[in-house]
Amino acid sequence: MPTYHIELLEGRTQEQKKKLVDEVTRVTVETLGCSPEAVDIIFVDVKRDNWATGGKFWSEPRA
Repeated sequence: MPTYHIELLEGRTQEQKKKLVDEVTRVTVETLGCSPEAVDIIFVDVKRDNWATGGKFWSEPRA
C-alpha cells in the first residue's frame, strides 16, 4: 500500500487538502493499479516558525 507523507506550511484549508487527497489518490490508482482504499496520505502542518528556506524562516517578512 502506498503511503504519502506531505509536509505543508500551516494555513491550508481542509478543502485544499481534500482536493490534494483526491488528486494524489486518483493518480496513484491510475499509475499503480491499486484500489483507492490502499492509498494512505498523512499531512503534517508545520508552523512557519519551524520551517526555513534560504536561511530565512517563513515567519519572517519576505521581500
